[in-house]
Amino acid sequence: MRGYGKAFVALSVSLVVGVSLLAGCAALKQDRPLLPVREYERMIVGRLDAEYVGTDNCVARCHKHEKITDDFRHSVHGEQIRPETGLPLVNCESCHGPGSLAIEKVGEDVAYNDEHKVKCDTGKLLDIKNLHTPAQSLICLKCHTAASTPSLAHWNTGVHALNDVGCFDCHKLHQGSQQKVSREEMAEMCYSCHPQVKAEAQLFSHHPLRERKMACTDCHEPHGSTQEHLLRGNTVKEMCTRCHMDKQGPFAFEHGDVTENCSTCHTPHGSVSNHLLNAAMPFLCLQCHSGHFYTLDADPATASQNRRLFANRCTDCHSQIHGTDIPSAEGRAWFLQ
Repeated sequence: MRGYGKAFVALSVSLVVGVSLLAGCAALKQDRPLLPVREYERMIVGRLDAEYVGTDNCVARCHKHEKITDDFRHSVHGEQIRPETGLPLVNCESCHGPGSLAIEKVGEDVAYNDEHKVKCDTGKLLDIKNLHTPAQSLICLKCHTAASTPSLAHWNTGVHALNDVGCFDCHKLHQGSQQKVSREEMAEMCYSCHPQVKAEAQLFSHHPLRERKMACTDCHEPHGSTQEHLLRGNTVKEMCTRCHMDKQGPFAFEHGDVTENCSTCHTPHGSVSNHLLNAAMPFLCLQCHSGHFYTLDADPATASQNRRLFANRCTDCHSQIHGTDIPSAEGRAWFLQ
């Protein structure tokens, strides 16, 4: 009965922790029902009684000496303001809406000294931070269409958009010239939503994410994909063999059931076993191959041999495990060197 009591206590603690985590996650983002696209379009129109005044007027009246203006001018968006570049015009009002009402009374005195001047009334601009996530993304999608970024064709049905992740969750505008996270910082950004992947990446055998030799986007397309897990390739093997080209083949003797999916044997983010294996050898191979099992009624000499084989790695003999062009003496391929 003591065992049952301990199990009940452990289950209770797990439930309490689970409920606490759910409560914490619920507080991160407000749960809002999905609305028709037209409703989100209305949110980003801005004040209908306001006029567009241009970037120069906005900057000269409000943000002339602020670092945010300088950062924007040296960004990929700021460079597009010059018509001679031939690129679409992007300025403050492209995202924040028409600004005439916001700067209408800027500079007027509200006291007897110059320290109290009317500042930009940001309440007359689009309240971007408090917009629904689909509306925030729609601001970007006005310019960043599938024609310019083909992967955006899958955005609206992608796992990120369906889980209330928007452009602003990953792209920090006014920060850096590229206005997107660097490859060195990308993993930490993704870990904020994918803690399981972060834990796996800390294991003994892992892809070099924490060494900054890889980035999440080398394998995954965050804007949407037709493949599972937002993979960039048509199959898992196609993705893996972009780096592991010696495993690509084709081989005369293929390893059955693993010709398209490397994850049959390997886990992509990290493992406690060598070579990112799902389980240590020989136990991984024995899930499909039972040829070297040790039995009590075997011949003593054979039993001793099988015992040694059971304790060793299969690849000590079957070194060409991904495929080979060399047949064995029997005319088949045992993936031997």
